[in-house]
Amino acid sequence: MLAAEVYGDVAVTEVIRPAAVLPESAARTVLVELALRDVRSGGHWASSPTLWQRYERPWNGTGGTSPGDSELLGSLQVSYGTPTRYAITIYRATVTKLGSQHGWSVEALCDEALGYGGYTLAECPRADLKPPPKPFRMGA
Repeated sequence: MLAAEVYGDVAVTEVIRPAAVLPESAARTVLVELALRDVRSGGHWASSPTLWQRYERPWNGTGGTSPGDSELLGSLQVSYGTPTRYAITIYRATVTKLGSQHGWSVEALCDEALGYGGYTLAECPRADLKPPPKPFRMGA
């Protein structure tokens, strides 16, 4: 609900647990493919080291450097270099109301991006969740 209040147009936000981890070779391929499909050069993806965004069409604002009337369908929050130096961790996915209306789901959004590296969300390796450390107790 908080995400809906902040973003206004969010249909669904899902925390990916355990987080999906793209191994190095797939991560490099995905980054190349997202760059080739950049919204500023006729594609549908805007990517940064923390956020991958899927738009419904290429950006058509002034000089193609802003969205214009292109609308966001969904986004993936990612972290580069975790848990290993060249891996990419996908830990949250958001689909906008427009994205949902166009048939996008968290799984479909993840599958498109991960698919460039030969994975689906269901097949992607997951973060190794270790139990939290025991609490420290003085004088025990």
